[in-house]
Amino acid sequence: MKSSNGKATSNEVVDPYLPQNGNFGYTVSRYELDLEYRVASNRLSGTATITAVTVTELTDFTLDLSSALSVSKVSVNGKRASRFSCRAGKLRITLPAKLATGAAMSIVVRYGGTPKPLRTLWGDVGFEELSDGALVAGQPNGAASWFPCDDHPSAKAAFRIRISTESAYRVVANGKLMSRRARASQTVWIYEQPEPTSTYLITLQIGVYETARLSRTPITMRAALPERLRAEFDHDFSRQPDMVKLFIDLFGPYPLADGYTVVVTDDELDIPLEAQGISIFGANHCDGTRDSERLIAHELAHQWFGNSVTARRWRDIWLHEGFACYAEWLWSEHSGGPDADELAHRYHHELAQQPQDLLLTDPGPRHMFDDRVYKRGALTLHALRRRLGDEKFFALLRDWTARYRHATAVTDDFTGLAANYADDSLRPLWEAWLYSTDVP
Repeated sequence: MKSSNGKATSNEVVDPYLPQNGNFGYTVSRYELDLEYRVASNRLSGTATITAVTVTELTDFTLDLSSALSVSKVSVNGKRASRFSCRAGKLRITLPAKLATGAAMSIVVRYGGTPKPLRTLWGDVGFEELSDGALVAGQPNGAASWFPCDDHPSAKAAFRIRISTESAYRVVANGKLMSRRARASQTVWIYEQPEPTSTYLITLQIGVYETARLSRTPITMRAALPERLRAEFDHDFSRQPDMVKLFIDLFGPYPLADGYTVVVTDDELDIPLEAQGISIFGANHCDGTRDSERLIAHELAHQWFGNSVTARRWRDIWLHEGFACYAEWLWSEHSGGPDADELAHRYHHELAQQPQDLLLTDPGPRHMFDDRVYKRGALTLHALRRRLGDEKFFALLRDWTARYRHATAVTDDFTGLAANYADDSLRPLWEAWLYSTDVP
């Protein structure tokens, strides 16, 4: 239950997988970040202006914000907050006067500090220094490492990012580059992301990058990468336009107005990263061998599954990773590699040899990025495809991405929609794949 002032009671959390994340009492519609970042000293400072509306009476509220950042000033609707404090990853704000349900809020937070990744169950997450630049790896709870926010995937909003940094560096952020203006040794970059986006999918990529625009593409496709990797990139990523064409055919229209950008860092990365409209790869994924092509397909597919259609709660992460993994198999099938049947057989055998203790629809926070979630999710979709046939299966996927475009969903939404495409009950299939731990 919530108390009368909109705060959660001690036994209530937004999402048990991330009990410290998310907030009550309001809904955010827009973030405007006006920042300055100094690469050499790793110093971030600026203001966040957050447009929100109350969903209950409020006398105080919280935002997610890393303790590595300090707040110097907070105002709400032009008036200084009565009190504010930062501790345990929360910025707590007391209003100068009670706000009624449905009241507009314009929250302005001035802050700064030395951003660093958050230590989590899944390793370091969030804002991270590179050897010469920086990146943000936000999944699942890294947004608060660099701006105050309501950090939960169900809380989507529009974004405007204005950032100033040294002119030697290129900044890539989400959405359309509205302007780039040099001022002495600094350059100011302004990006606008109009489509509703979860906070963990908002990113900054800062490095000594050259840019390229890919040709013969069905959408605008760009790249930002070190000059030394251009030849390898041209080989390893050359089939991306064909991937986009295939995925548009199978999954429906590409969901973002401003296209897609790939960033390749000069550093090596353990795994690629997805963000809204952007995928980030390490130099080790761009080595001229094309060995990372399945990962290129996987990250691209997240623009439909995960970024546009987003799990409302982390327990349903298979709606992201199972679908993106299956997209890898579909690309392999299309491009002359093993077909989905062969890959399904291979990974079914591998899963059968592993512990049978993971429930796909509730894997637990420690295991939500376990490879078994990815592979079992893909196998679930393959079993559904075989049951429905290709025509109905891909019609279902296109319906799914259209119906929940830039929205959030849960497993029941997908199984309910799938029922419309089946001649008889799909319950035995769901019971076997989604709601049992044994591999069928």
